[in-house]
Amino acid sequence: MMSDAAILDDLRRRVDDSPFHRGFGLTVEDAAAGMVRLGWSAKEEHLNLQGLVHGGVLATLADVAMGLAVRTAIAPGRRHVTIELGVHYLRPASPGDVHAVGRVVRVGRQIAFAEADVLDGGERLLARGSGTYSVTAPRA
Repeated sequence: MMSDAAILDDLRRRVDDSPFHRGFGLTVEDAAAGMVRLGWSAKEEHLNLQGLVHGGVLATLADVAMGLAVRTAIAPGRRHVTIELGVHYLRPASPGDVHAVGRVVRVGRQIAFAEADVLDGGERLLARGSGTYSVTAPRA
């Protein structure tokens, strides 16, 4: 099993190497086996017509945090994909710092379950997500 420092380094490298993650502006603030904390800055281009952060963006943050948490808990080379995503929106999000904390609930041979909290810069809960992930064998 990888150390927490190795997990953090691995996820930071993966995020830096990913055009989606890098372009979205995500940073990996912390990581350990079964847990990831991401940082992100909500800007004007992320706002809906009401001037609030679009809910789909918050759902994306939750999904990425949960997916990366699952990544920390499966064997190297195995893959995972989202097969179900649920999000409860608890308070509107304004531009500024946002964090997403993903946690693994359970990882089996083929299915993983995770949860995420999306928080504003003051650590107030904005949204809570839950996800189910298919865990597959490495590509042949």
